[in-house]
Amino acid sequence: MYAIVEILGQQFKVEAGQKVFVHRMEGAERGSKVEFDKVLLIDNEGQVKVGAPAVEGAKVVAEIVSHVRGEKVLVFHKRRRKGYRKLNGHRQNFTEILINEIVA
Repeated sequence: MYAIVEILGQQFKVEAGQKVFVHRMEGAERGSKVEFDKVLLIDNEGQVKVGAPAVEGAKVVAEIVSHVRGEKVLVFHKRRRKGYRKLNGHRQNFTEILINEIVA
């Protein structure tokens, strides 16, 4: 059984027991339970329910595992023959969540 759920404006395909990295959830404590009720699609052993836009009565229950930072991404700009070079680094903040169950 899997579901497609919208979390903080992004869509994820999740299954029970799966760990997912989402954008930082401010105000969420480690070990706390969160529920996502914007479930767009549920597949239960071949029976597919598609919402318009969300499936009625469906929700995904998850637990906050940790708050982490992603790998560093280097952004390099250069204009040839002009002597212009600029290097920036960026690390995205993520929240790791564990999907406990999918309620259909």
